Amino acid sequence: MKQLDIAEVAQRSGVPASTLRYYDEKGLIAPIGRQGLRRVFDANVLERLALIALGRAAGFSLDEIARMFGPNGQPRIDRLMLAAKADELDRTIRNLSAMRDGLRHAAVCRAPSHMECPTFRRILGAAASGAIGGRKEKKKKVPTPP
Repeated sequence: MKQLDIAEVAQRSGVPASTLRYYDEKGLIAPIGRQGLRRVFDANVLERLALIALGRAAGFSLDEIARMFGPNGQPRIDRLMLAAKADELDRTIRNLSAMRDGLRHAAVCRAPSHMECPTFRRILGAAASGAIGGRKEKKKKVPTPP
């Protein structure tokens, strides 16, 4: 079994040693021992780090990624969670595309003022309603009975 110290893992993976220590604290990776003060990892940690990087790039939180590994450390990926994330990415793409199109229109709009442009006013209304811009509807507090 090939062993890599934390500096080697950082160099090979491109993940800073501080992040590796944080991933260790979060339980995402685990050293197999120490050489002096340095953590030592099995070489398969590089594949695990690649899976973590893929999850982060897809927008998963570290907690969500942690749940994608079984107790034995092997990937245990929930396909429903992947489908839900893909749906979320589709919504994000649609929102960003609409925002891009609106910005392009605003950049070339011939109206004397953006506030006089019907398209810009529609975008403004969508932003005010929370339909764009990432605002989420606030949950109403339900009073608890005495």
